Amino acid sequence: MSALRLVALAPLALAGSVLAANCPTLESRHPEGRGQKPAFEGQTRACATKSDVAFEVTVVAKGLEHPWAVEPLPNGDLLVTERPGRMRIVSASGQVGEPLANLPQVQARGQGGLLDVALSPTFGSDRTVYWAFTEPREGGNATSVARGVLSRDSKSLEQVRVIFQALPAYDGTHHFGSRLAFGPDGMLYVTTGDRSDRVMRPHAQRMDGHMGKTLRITPEGKPAPGNPFTGQAGAKPEIWSLGHRNIQAAAFDAQGRYWTVEHGARGGDELNLVEKGKNYGWPLQTFGIEYSGAAIEGSQTDRAGMERPVYYWDPVIAPAGAQFHSGTGFPAWKGNLFVGALREKRLVRLTIEGNRVTGEEHLLADRGKRVRDVREGRDGSLYLVTDESSGEVWRISPKR
Repeated sequence: MSALRLVALAPLALAGSVLAANCPTLESRHPEGRGQKPAFEGQTRACATKSDVAFEVTVVAKGLEHPWAVEPLPNGDLLVTERPGRMRIVSASGQVGEPLANLPQVQARGQGGLLDVALSPTFGSDRTVYWAFTEPREGGNATSVARGVLSRDSKSLEQVRVIFQALPAYDGTHHFGSRLAFGPDGMLYVTTGDRSDRVMRPHAQRMDGHMGKTLRITPEGKPAPGNPFTGQAGAKPEIWSLGHRNIQAAAFDAQGRYWTVEHGARGGDELNLVEKGKNYGWPLQTFGIEYSGAAIEGSQTDRAGMERPVYYWDPVIAPAGAQFHSGTGFPAWKGNLFVGALREKRLVRLTIEGNRVTGEEHLLADRGKRVRDVREGRDGSLYLVTDESSGEVWRISPKR
């Protein structure tokens, strides 16, 4: 067990950000999107912040193959998914269990595989678990959601059934999205990606499919009542919002607002406050450029009728996993949003006031691990998984 204290990184020069001169930031590199400007102050490169919080990082478990999600159980154990297609229980003391039996077939190719996992809001009485995965289909694959009941001996999933299949299927290996989050309304919110390839990008703006969207479904997998496009000709009734590239982080805050963090291209990772029926722009509105260095054809950074991101990173952090902290474990972090970073190999902490980011702090950068997910346990500790061939589960808890 190692004890660490948070420290701010050294003040850095602004590099294209619209912020006051007395506001040091954590980023000094030139943006990938040369000449692109934020739409408002603080939309990118927020002030560097620090909190005088002492904490301990405990490596709970090792040897997991590309773990994708961690979900704390009421008894202190953890459900962990591994992208190749296994779901395990890791005990509070760090014992790694055998894979749970009865999962449906998973296609683990590229970024696809067994992805997110979430507990039913009534797990204490029904022991129901939901998970997202890449499902092999005729003509390719796509993101699906399944549910099952965790057996009393915690060795298998029972009454397993696939409750939702995103359309269309496509023979690809990227941008499956797929964070799950239950809202305060009891509905299940699901994120999808645009499938990456240029031929598929337009689907993020099309209403006849689920790609590049957030979706809102009932716990049984049906379109949720009150969805914005129900009854609209040619529109999928599960759609909640559109115009997303690849959302791999989503969380509700204490006010019940739905926030997502999505991967941009080369520049332009976005934090969005997602609202019913709104269009978040991709691929017509975005920051950043193509991986090739070319401009993103037909795109602008600000377009009428589309929602601006609350915040963006350029260069990118490659976000994965998000959690608002309740303040139970760390009162100084109450209401802060924690986001895993794959490319930058750290945990990002954002302070948010209203609907604006007011500060950013980077944690655990010295460990050099791709942080894939972050969740809060009932004790207020934060649990992380690292995306490595021999991945780990970490617990961040107050220093004793």
